[in-house]
Amino acid sequence: MIELIPAIDIIDGKCVRLSQGDYARKKIYSENPLEVAKQFADAGVRRLHLVDLDGAKAQHIVNYQLLETITSKTTLIVDFGGGLKSADDVRVAFECGAAMITGGSIAVKQPEEFLSWIEWYGNEKIILGADVKDEKIAVNGWQETTELDLIPFIQNYYDKSIRNVLCTDIARDGMLQGASIDLYKKIMTAFPDLYLIASGGVSSMHDIELLDAAGIPAVVFGKAIYEGRIKLVDFKVFNHIDI
Repeated sequence: MIELIPAIDIIDGKCVRLSQGDYARKKIYSENPLEVAKQFADAGVRRLHLVDLDGAKAQHIVNYQLLETITSKTTLIVDFGGGLKSADDVRVAFECGAAMITGGSIAVKQPEEFLSWIEWYGNEKIILGADVKDEKIAVNGWQETTELDLIPFIQNYYDKSIRNVLCTDIARDGMLQGASIDLYKKIMTAFPDLYLIASGGVSSMHDIELLDAAGIPAVVFGKAIYEGRIKLVDFKVFNHIDI
């Protein structure tokens, strides 16, 4: 069964969502991300995707204290991303309780640095971020689209032991228009044993059911929750938890 991974994106210590990664199209949903995280945990959620959007803009980890607060005050397994550009950033993230970290732009711009993280921490703790626009890899907060094609990009790191990939379709992210199921099927066809985390466009539990039927291992979503299209009780029903 597909793993449901809600997302909390942080700017100025607040829970926000962007549309297509555009900082100018920001909406604040909560002043207290810890309370949001606790609500997820109470609904039976096992894992959280926490994104440091301040860090992504600053090019170094910023919201590590909030990461530590969430990991110390909930039972959630947190994968953390945003602004991780150096060994020190990664060290701080793990010291503050992250179970896994995601590297995207770093894997494009400084592959040797990214590979050193895999070697040091092990491939089970490192997630390759593969953010795409028309199947071309995008970097630097999605502001720059490269000429790198998605499948060869994943293949390169698959050959170097990566087995966890978070793929976001930028055009769909935050738009509530449905997930790019054909894109994720294409990835799974190329890499059947990949732990692929689909991201972008989820608007309802029906979208998640379609991803599940397509054999996608996991899905990250946020705006559908904050806009009330997916409710916390839906998590319990999907995971067969008594209400």
